[in-house]
Amino acid sequence: MTGQLIDLLKREQASLVVATADGIRTFHGRGVADLYFLLCEARHPLEGAAVADKVVGKGAAALMVLGGVKEVTAGVVSTPALQLLQSQGIPVRYGQEVPHIVNRSGTGLCPVEELCSGCATAAECLPRIRQFLEERNVISSS
Repeated sequence: MTGQLIDLLKREQASLVVATADGIRTFHGRGVADLYFLLCEARHPLEGAAVADKVVGKGAAALMVLGGVKEVTAGVVSTPALQLLQSQGIPVRYGQEVPHIVNRSGTGLCPVEELCSGCATAAECLPRIRQFLEERNVISSS
């Protein structure tokens, strides 16, 4: 399954591929928005899913943990994300491990990675991610 998800990620130029018992879905959003949607708003939860993602930082890892994914494949994974996933017993395959995810301009940390850096658990990351997405009008305020 992992190879199929990676192939689909590349072929579709997707940012995220999620395989559940209901089928395989591809996503093309930026950052953690698609994972947040799947966790908090979608009819297709992450529970038991195999996930392939181009870049997995600590925020994305937290959403995957909270969603109950069973395995993760990433092109790039940050060390804090890898540690969080492994601490929850989630197998992770990856192409490259980096100390942290950088922002799109390459001038500093990814904002979500930075927001989640002080969090000890996945649950602590969720309100920070929600606030981040609300402030950028990616999701509406509850």
